[in-house]
Amino acid sequence: MTPAIDEEIRRAQHGDLEAFDRLVGAHQNKIFNLCLWFLHDYDEASDAAQESFIRAFRHIKSFRGDCTFSSWLHRIALNVCRDIAAKKKTAPRDFTSMETEEGEFDPVFEGESPTDTLVHNERIAAVRTALGTLPENHRTPLILFDLQGHSYEECAAILKLPMGTIKSRLSRARIALKEALMPQRELFS
Repeated sequence: MTPAIDEEIRRAQHGDLEAFDRLVGAHQNKIFNLCLWFLHDYDEASDAAQESFIRAFRHIKSFRGDCTFSSWLHRIALNVCRDIAAKKKTAPRDFTSMETEEGEFDPVFEGESPTDTLVHNERIAAVRTALGTLPENHRTPLILFDLQGHSYEECAAILKLPMGTIKSRLSRARIALKEALMPQRELFS
């Protein structure tokens, strides 16, 4: 961690609300996106992200620095998502039923033709569906590593698993994802 982040954490641990707000600002997008990948619902993900930061605020004094602050927050968010899923006791929704903030489809990207945008949206839908077929113990490291850009070390810290287990699960998840995407391979060529 950088000295500035360390200082923000120390200040937050001593009750500085503005320091905690800055920490939230630095991490809120990744935490929200993680919650969205797991809960598949914008409103639930928003609530889960908020609850994650409430729990982090309540327990920030217990943060010892054994892992990065980001890893600690991600672990809290995963636990919140698991709590919400356990309360719902329903099968997870298919990834294709997720909506973006703008609505049913992703926005047109600058410089893309409508055809490119359509293909992009079809790829996203195919990946969401394929991810939905993976067991959670494979999907979670894949989301953390490949979609959120965490390192092996961070994934291991967030999931409290040995790095070898993370690498193994990522390998299996990528193989399973590739197999699940085979019927739509023309989208990716």
